Amino acid sequence: MDGIKGAIFDLDGTLLDSLSVWEQIDIRFLEKRGIAATKEYTQAVTPLGFHKAAEYTITKYGLSESTEEVITEWNRMAQKAYASEIKLKPNVKEYLTHLLDKGVKLGVATALHQESIESVLKNNGIYDMFESFTMLQEVSRGKGFPDIYLLAAQKLSLLPEECVVYEDILTAVKGAKSGGFRVCGVYDAYAGHEWDQIVALSDFTVKNFAELM
Repeated sequence: MDGIKGAIFDLDGTLLDSLSVWEQIDIRFLEKRGIAATKEYTQAVTPLGFHKAAEYTITKYGLSESTEEVITEWNRMAQKAYASEIKLKPNVKEYLTHLLDKGVKLGVATALHQESIESVLKNNGIYDMFESFTMLQEVSRGKGFPDIYLLAAQKLSLLPEECVVYEDILTAVKGAKSGGFRVCGVYDAYAGHEWDQIVALSDFTVKNFAELM
């Protein structure tokens, strides 16, 4: 971690044990419309922001709802889980404390909306540890591109080379690397099929945050 002044974290699947929740939301949302959800669909929408994921879903399945209507339904389905059910991955709070003790600034880069960010992080007692929050809706492209990470670094008043990005999916690792960031690949069972590629591309990897302390 030599020269590192900032740490930028994804939430779902990285700090939060939450991607199974989104898979269930996908299943219930599509079931209401007589459509069977597939793993491939969930993998396709995971790196997208809400708006682009809604557009993708509407186009793929020929839905009659507007983008805003789809997003509203997703948010309603997710909010209860983020407010009360979703927990941190093991040793997350301890690792964040470890970084803060070393003077590292902490930021978030996520596809979640502000309401979900606040509820889940406050519920788990780590909201105040972060200096800034950056959402995909603030940039024009998804996590396969560096835009969200560049904005997150800017909010921390740091250069990309001064930051480590923590991500759990291959698309996002590639996006962060393309922006000049060092990347820590975080294991999540949902993206286990990508793990070998994540390991190959990342600067370092972790399966449990205790390994980094």
